[in-house]
Amino acid sequence: AFLHGELEEDIYMDQPEGFIVPGKEKYVCKLKRSLYSLKQSPRQWNKRFDSFMLSHSFKRSKYDSCVYIKHVNGSPIYLLL
Repeated sequence: AFLHGELEEDIYMDQPEGFIVPGKEKYVCKLKRSLYSLKQSPRQWNKRFDSFMLSHSFKRSKYDSCVYIKHVNGSPIYLLL
C-alpha cells in the first residue's frame, strides 16, 4: 500500500548496489515516489487516503481520525481504517 506514494519533500538516496553508474559513483538519486523503507511512507499514504475519502463525501470523526462516516439515504456508513 505504501509503494509509489507521492512525496512533498525532496529525498535523495545513494545509488543502489548493482546499479552504480561507472564514473558517477558519487552521484545520488532523487526519489520521485516513496518507498517502503522511508519513514514518510505511512504518513504520505494516510494523507492520500484521507484526501480520497473526503473527496467522496465521507467525514472524518472528530473523536478518532481513523473513522470515516457518510450518510446515504439516512443510513450511516462507517469506514474504520
